[in-house]
Amino acid sequence: MAISKDEERELREVLARLLQEHRDLDAAIAALAVSPGSDLIQVQRLKKRKLVLRDKIRQVEDQLTPDIIA
Repeated sequence: MAISKDEERELREVLARLLQEHRDLDAAIAALAVSPGSDLIQVQRLKKRKLVLRDKIRQVEDQLTPDIIA
C-alpha cells in the first residue's frame, strides 16, 4: 500500500527527530563514559533508550520503503 505525500513528509519528520535523539544519546553516553564517577545505571538506561529508538527508526524506515514484490 502506497503512502501519501503528506504521510511520507510526516514520517520523514518523525525519522529526523528520532535520528537526532539517537545522536544526542550517543553524545550523552560518550560524555558519561569519560566522566569520573559516572552513574553506570544512568548509562545503562541511556543505552536501553538508544536501542528502543533504533527499533523505532527501523519501523519508520520500513514504512518509507516501498514493498517490492519479487
